[in-house]
Amino acid sequence: MTLLEQIAEKIVAIRYEDLPKEAVYWAKAAILDTVGVTLAGSREACTRIVEQVLAAESAGGDSLVFGGDRRVPPLVAALVNGTAAHALDFDDVSNSLGGHPSAPILPALFALADSRDCDGKAFIAAYVAGFETETRIARGVHFHHYEKGWHPTATLGVFGATASCCHLTRLDAAKTAQALAIAASFASGIKANFGTMTKPLHVGHTARDGLFAALLAQDGYTANSGAMEHPQGFLMVYNGEGNFDAAAMLADWGNPYDVVRPGPAFKQYPCCGSTHPALDALLALRGEHAMPAGNIVRIDSWTHPRRLAHTDRPDPKSGLDAKFSVQYCLARAALQGQVRLEDFEGTAYDDPAVRALMTRIHAAPHPDAGTTNEEALGAEVRVTFADGEIIAKKVSAALGRGPDNPMPAGALAAKFVNCASRALPQASVARLQQMLETLETAPSLKAVIAAIAVPERLAAE
Repeated sequence: MTLLEQIAEKIVAIRYEDLPKEAVYWAKAAILDTVGVTLAGSREACTRIVEQVLAAESAGGDSLVFGGDRRVPPLVAALVNGTAAHALDFDDVSNSLGGHPSAPILPALFALADSRDCDGKAFIAAYVAGFETETRIARGVHFHHYEKGWHPTATLGVFGATASCCHLTRLDAAKTAQALAIAASFASGIKANFGTMTKPLHVGHTARDGLFAALLAQDGYTANSGAMEHPQGFLMVYNGEGNFDAAAMLADWGNPYDVVRPGPAFKQYPCCGSTHPALDALLALRGEHAMPAGNIVRIDSWTHPRRLAHTDRPDPKSGLDAKFSVQYCLARAALQGQVRLEDFEGTAYDDPAVRALMTRIHAAPHPDAGTTNEEALGAEVRVTFADGEIIAKKVSAALGRGPDNPMPAGALAAKFVNCASRALPQASVARLQQMLETLETAPSLKAVIAAIAVPERLAAE
């Protein structure tokens, strides 16, 4: 059997009834979080432009575009909502994937469920199947794949989106393997476009392509099921000889499920996850010490070189660029004690007080960090004051980075309310939250998705 055929057999074997309760818990948490950030992201320019460009080919359909009440063909909905899910860079991340696990999967699943319907249990099981697929494939290609410049959320997330859609449509193993092989030719996304609208567009295309691959395979479309290990297949082309471990993709599948451990990592701040440990360290210091900006002579931030490669941006040129600037994010945290969605809107990135402090913030690789393949999620921050006082803090991982380092109690629910309220009336937010938190009891996803819809008059505001 080919590698994709073996993976496909494991995908179709996943059943809701066999899932441990922890897998259901974390799946529901990730679904809640992703719906919230997608609603907030539906208001962003990158999402609106994609929707406008597609308007001519999206008249009529069954699937909801988040942030309004317009319904379009499923592939269009997956593309638009996938872009919205990642527009704010506020969606969850994964240690295994080296990227964002839920944004590629859920827009495709919601678009499919809206056109064909299913119950909550089937939806959750499909999500877990997609999560497990993309993260297990990631274990076989990282971190060479990440460091080479591929955007794993897209290049690996396409397999997760495909697997989840195959599972929801109940494709057999043979057709699931064909869909995954089709997806191997859809995989794309380069990190050179981080800090621009094209990064969330990667995710929109990934969600669409995963759904597209599943629908094609369902109707008999063919592909080479050996597309992973072929001499000119995914592994050799994307990673190269000696830079992957195919056996790691199948080892310990579901034992435990990756959605349980290391699990999804939820963001407290609407910016690149690689800045978060440094932000946690600085905010902890700010809570313990007086930190007037005028007294700060220098802030040093040390992170793993893998994280610093795309976050050392001392002069961001836009709000999107600022999301990847550890200097900007730390300056905001030092000045106001928090990092908010508003800090990346309009010309906030060019605030004079923030710019002045940024000149005193220096980012460098942590001297204790190597370049091996183990996860390096921590950071150290040191603040030097004009009177010579020095304070420092080191964290091993950002809060929210998996079940061993959870966000404060109630923080995830508060984040959902904050994000969803940008598109929905308050009463609708509370109703939707309750439906998502009890998703396994839902007899119809169409009813849940109807609760996400925003009345036209409010969507226009």
